Amino acid sequence: MIRHLTCINCPLGCALCVTVDEDTKNILVTGNTCPRGKTYGISEVTDPKRMVTSTVFVKKGVQNVVSCKTERPVSKEKIFHVVNALKNTVVEAPVQIGDVLIEDVADTGIRIVATRNVEKKQG
Repeated sequence: MIRHLTCINCPLGCALCVTVDEDTKNILVTGNTCPRGKTYGISEVTDPKRMVTSTVFVKKGVQNVVSCKTERPVSKEKIFHVVNALKNTVVEAPVQIGDVLIEDVADTGIRIVATRNVEKKQG
């Protein structure tokens, strides 16, 4: 199997060619100008992962939602599970950047953290 990818680990955007030998499972990455490109290419064909960014509802806040993200990348196969968990999540103001909103989202072992502040409504 051969996959052509664009590396997203730095601004260079190297054009990678990732070849997987189906018999031996050996992986060859070419086109990278640094070791991160090789790591990215291997990861993309063996266990692709992405950061998930979204919002969750806020009770008693000056805004109704707060932006959030996964603390580290999630396997692509789990992304929809993560998003479904987020749509049913409601937190209470105040919320601070970095607050953990969900400790273990969708049984991934990954935390969801707030990426902005939401103050509590007065009154």
